Amino acid sequence: MTTAQHVTARPSGSDAIPEAIPEAMPEAVPAGTAAAGTAPGPDTVGAATALLEAYDHRDARFFASPTRTLLAHGVRAEVPHGDTPLHRRVTETLDAQLLDGHENPVVIGAVPFLPGVPAALAVPRAVRSAPPLAADPLTVLPAAPPAALDWDVRPVPAPEGYAAAVATAVERMKRGEFGKVVLSRTLELTAPQEPDLPGLLRRLARRDPSGYTFAVPSGPGRTLLGASPELLLSKRGGRIVTNPLAGSTPRSADLAEDVRRAAALLESEKDLYEHAMVVDAIRDALAPYCHTMEVPERPTLVRTAAMWHLSTTITAEPADPGVSALELACALHPTPAICGTPADTAREVIGELEPFDRGVYTGMVGWGDANGDGEWVVTIRCAEAEGRMLRLFAGAGIVEQSDPAAETAETAAKFRTFLQAVGVEQ
Repeated sequence: MTTAQHVTARPSGSDAIPEAIPEAMPEAVPAGTAAAGTAPGPDTVGAATALLEAYDHRDARFFASPTRTLLAHGVRAEVPHGDTPLHRRVTETLDAQLLDGHENPVVIGAVPFLPGVPAALAVPRAVRSAPPLAADPLTVLPAAPPAALDWDVRPVPAPEGYAAAVATAVERMKRGEFGKVVLSRTLELTAPQEPDLPGLLRRLARRDPSGYTFAVPSGPGRTLLGASPELLLSKRGGRIVTNPLAGSTPRSADLAEDVRRAAALLESEKDLYEHAMVVDAIRDALAPYCHTMEVPERPTLVRTAAMWHLSTTITAEPADPGVSALELACALHPTPAICGTPADTAREVIGELEPFDRGVYTGMVGWGDANGDGEWVVTIRCAEAEGRMLRLFAGAGIVEQSDPAAETAETAAKFRTFLQAVGVEQ
């Protein structure tokens, strides 16, 4: 997000332009750091961008959010794969680090979309932290442009194949088989040489400094990079925050048209229905873990450089203060915003209609500590790099009212962030 903002939903029929209000902080910022949107002190100028500039995909993990910037190096321990629930394996790994005398261990990495698939989570040897990128005025300095590479672009599936899959899903929903499914497609970009991943990350981060930017290993020889707008769940002490996004429309370079699209999204019956399904599912999944919960009655808008999204920020107080952010995130995952409803049926439909393995796409990426605090983000607006190839992902929520051509256009708009970062004209 160039400057991510929430916009109040205007009453139906109002002629007023949506009013921008400051974006709420997802959680408290660690002592000694500056909150996003506040005037930076002299000790914060350049701190976050220094970590961004120091990222090297061969031995580092990077995660930036509206609350902090993290750069990790090396691997002290990997979270093992197994039948035990993931959050317990993470807790056991962090507890072992504490017993070995390591202070404040954290786990950083990515969790795949499908259950039972090994996660790529590790405890780094060293972690450096800084205030959020949005608090660093140096983020306004332009990143170096991408190298002029002759990219070969291969869509999987082709746009017409994706539109046909959407039409199939809509027909099945009309027959009452399920309520919603999120269908995705990919672009496979191959260059004559390996792309500059640190440069790509810097361009993504400077384009959306108020969002969630990440670069972590996702498997042997593979790196996951992205700039997600969507917080799955964060927890700090006694405060839980989740911010589902569902219902989208592309931005316009023309200001009047951009405002018209935002206003239309706030009144779109199809998008409001899709969004309500997600909010209801998250509320129901989170309720057993919470003492109190606040769910706004109406969505607001959040804008990124490429898209408008319907957004609802849900806050809660855990019934058990010891519950970890990752356990809560796993209870929510997958939300209808990236899978569908019912979830089991939607997963089956995705397996039937998507001609590729999602891997870590639409999983979650983030960090967690031994106190149970952490931030976990929905893995969207991302790509997976392997050798000379970048595999880009984009999806759209399909409901009974969906139009195949419009959903195909939405995924094309969502590719825009990455395509511009690598220098590919769309």
